[in-house]
Amino acid sequence: MGQSLSEPETSKQSAFCQNDYYKVGSSCMQGWRMHMEDSHTHILSLPDDPGTSFFAVYDGHGGAKVAEYAGKHLHKYVTRRPEYGNDVKHALQQGFLDLDEAMLNNEALREQMSGSTAVVVLIKDNRLYCANAGDSRAIACVDGRLDVLSFDHKPTNEKERERISSAGGYVEYNRVNGYLALSRALGDFGLKRNKQIEAKEQMVTAYPDVEEREVSEGWDFLVIACDGIWDVLSSQAVLEFVQEEIAQGIYPQQICENLMMRCLAPDCQMGGIGGDNMTVIVVCFLHGQPYEELVNRCKEAVSKRQEQRRKRRSHSNRSHEGPVGEEDPEHQQDTPRSHSSATLASEEGTSPRRGKPGNGRLEDDSSGSESERSEDVHTPALVVEPPGASENGSDGTTRDDAPSNGGEQPAPVKPSSSSSAPEKARNTKNKQTEQSDSNNESAEESSEEMDLK
Repeated sequence: MGQSLSEPETSKQSAFCQNDYYKVGSSCMQGWRMHMEDSHTHILSLPDDPGTSFFAVYDGHGGAKVAEYAGKHLHKYVTRRPEYGNDVKHALQQGFLDLDEAMLNNEALREQMSGSTAVVVLIKDNRLYCANAGDSRAIACVDGRLDVLSFDHKPTNEKERERISSAGGYVEYNRVNGYLALSRALGDFGLKRNKQIEAKEQMVTAYPDVEEREVSEGWDFLVIACDGIWDVLSSQAVLEFVQEEIAQGIYPQQICENLMMRCLAPDCQMGGIGGDNMTVIVVCFLHGQPYEELVNRCKEAVSKRQEQRRKRRSHSNRSHEGPVGEEDPEHQQDTPRSHSSATLASEEGTSPRRGKPGNGRLEDDSSGSESERSEDVHTPALVVEPPGASENGSDGTTRDDAPSNGGEQPAPVKPSSSSSAPEKARNTKNKQTEQSDSNNESAEESSEEMDLK
């Protein structure tokens, strides 16, 4: 992560704006970094297109010049594109490239060794467009559920690696040419020097992916943030954090500040996690109603989630209890590992896929991919082991998918001494079915934020 301060700089620059449709808050914080290199923009009504809103976060690296220039000018390049009137998606993509070319032709910026991510949300005529280049991210809460609006561009992604290789580059240490940890960005002109190919085919390109959505009455809020947030919390964890804050009636700009402090590392020895600059924008959809209407919707969603988790825990506790009697080792071996242990591990801040606590992103959360946009967000990989299997492999090593819960294992089901063999088999099968049904019901919202401390 480079040089760090001896103490984090936690002063914040926060802002707030509102109209009949949106209540918007933003905040940024330097944190442990030597300099603040982020920039951001929130415009409720674009000067060149009144009624259209524009929100963006720019995460600079190697300096702040590119991020600052983009924050002031990107929206102008987009709205001035000739196709903007009937093809907003194409206008966004070409606007990114136009801005990048303008900076390349600017002598003061061309020689800069800096670059910046860009994640933009433009809302026009109840149509939302999210354009992204880099690893900042935007998510939405729709009817209380997560919708990931952008895809993180990492050099290790197969599609990105192919473009890098075709442009004459390589991926080493998960970085482009061993240098840059993201594969799309504004600036970084030292990695865009292949004159034989187009700008969007360069090993590092400013060409964005664009997602489109129809905005309905069910839209609750957006969170747009740099990777200083997403490196620490998953998309689902951020959604739940913001949802719970709104449910308490807290205003967006204060929510942004609270979220940054939640993600700030307690010291600078966290391997970079929680030590980055942080910038957050929270956009609340009002739909012409008072903010209290959104507060009430979030209260209902939070209450429903808490009730579901109470039921899961209660069922999990019951599933671990067996009839009192003498332990039967043979029956213990025939009893498969409880599905609910994976669910509990997730709720306690443990990734059941990795089998260990994590302070960074979950494996399936690192890219904001299609799997995360589906209804089964962060569904734990629930594996039923065959009879006789244990948490350890045959060589005595710990399995990666073993739940990390302080070493406690689910209690074996103890059969009654009067049970016959067929009855044992039927009971075991029924138990498996009951546990499987329970976990299918709980898989929708099984991701819980991970505690850094």
